[in-house]
Amino acid sequence: MCDCSSPAAFIHMVQHMIETCLVFNMNKEECMEALSKNANINPIITSTVWKELAKENKEFFETYEQKHTKNKPMSEEETNKMIQNIISSGSSDD
Repeated sequence: MCDCSSPAAFIHMVQHMIETCLVFNMNKEECMEALSKNANINPIITSTVWKELAKENKEFFETYEQKHTKNKPMSEEETNKMIQNIISSGSSDD
């Protein structure tokens, strides 16, 4: 999926996966859990990258969080299916 020979490449991969989680309406906790279970990404790394994205895109994330709190979270099964799709599509990008 990712050569990730450098820390920057790894962070970019995590960022791409988080952005995909956002497309699927996952909250931060769902994204951390999904990436941990399905891509072996440490939740602390996901959280850190998420926080940096939120700092850089403050208005988007404020709106996203407000909208997301009104919606029902995805089930674990739905989350796992979505993240498997993310991982599969990420493999074809490289």
